[in-house]
Amino acid sequence: MNNKIKVLIVDDSAFMRKSLTLMLESDDSIEIIDTARDGLDALEKVQKYRPDVVTLDIEMPKMDGLTVLKKIMSDFPTPVLMVSSLTEEGAESTIKALELGAVDFIPKGKSFVNIDFVKLKEEIIYKVKSIAHKKKIQETYNRINKLSIAKPSQKLTYDEAKIGNNFKAVCIGISTGGPFTLQKLLPQISPKLLSPIFIVQHMPPKFTASLANRLNSLCQLEVKEGENLEIVKKGTIYIAPGGKQMMVAKNSKDEIVINISDYPNDTLHKPSVDVLFESAADIYKSYLLSVVMTGMGRDGTKGVEKIKKYGGKCIAQDEESCVVYGMPKSVVEAGLADAVAPLEKIPNLINMGA
Repeated sequence: MNNKIKVLIVDDSAFMRKSLTLMLESDDSIEIIDTARDGLDALEKVQKYRPDVVTLDIEMPKMDGLTVLKKIMSDFPTPVLMVSSLTEEGAESTIKALELGAVDFIPKGKSFVNIDFVKLKEEIIYKVKSIAHKKKIQETYNRINKLSIAKPSQKLTYDEAKIGNNFKAVCIGISTGGPFTLQKLLPQISPKLLSPIFIVQHMPPKFTASLANRLNSLCQLEVKEGENLEIVKKGTIYIAPGGKQMMVAKNSKDEIVINISDYPNDTLHKPSVDVLFESAADIYKSYLLSVVMTGMGRDGTKGVEKIKKYGGKCIAQDEESCVVYGMPKSVVEAGLADAVAPLEKIPNLINMGA
């Protein structure tokens, strides 16, 4: 019985189709069942083969990737990885794709020559394995799309009540499924909240700027990319720039500022949730609320450990409302979560500090 992960590669570039095939089939658990060179060809083969994962280019002839994605998610719900160019235009299109239901994306340059090939291969294989067989992916997106935020008057569970309102800053760590989830979470944050919110969303350069602009258009609070040495303002949401580390610190005037740096450069992700959380813990100590949400891997667990040592609190998103239950699962299994809450309850837990 063949238990391999079946992948359909959709790209108008023969070079990209070949490159992705070689990278993915270097893993014995993955099988490329076919490739498609345009949108119409892709839809026919998704219907014919019902793959476990689709890699989908955005710019294609006959039917563009975003249109194909809409039809796949509507007619044949399948985990989709977008193949995105590292440009501003590519970033904007990718943000739209993630809104439409793509699970994640993989980057490409004008060629793979200027990209760390080994690192990229490992990333693609890891992402394909993490999202494969998630046939209920569309159910999760539909649930998030239709969710209604829990009313503040609704009784909180014992764990949720432990969060309280004694915090002066909020740190959020999020990855796979993040852009879609943040668009549901952040518009529900009260404009009366004075605590700044710092967010690490795993993304490359340019992509986080597009995400911040999109979120700013939806939210009652200002959302922006963090800038080096800017003074932290109350009631502002800061997104860590892709490819950089974002930390908080104090300047010579004892003002809390943002530090943007290339260091530390030995973390798995840049930006890193752990790096942000650990720096914020040193500044806010027991008055820090951390939130670990949908995403692959363990980034954030080490940072939460430090936050908890200072007496800060942690909310972990529950499995049912996560697109990928990895990062919050790691926090929960380490016994670090003060509350495990569905997405629809997290805004009000944060708003308790307003």
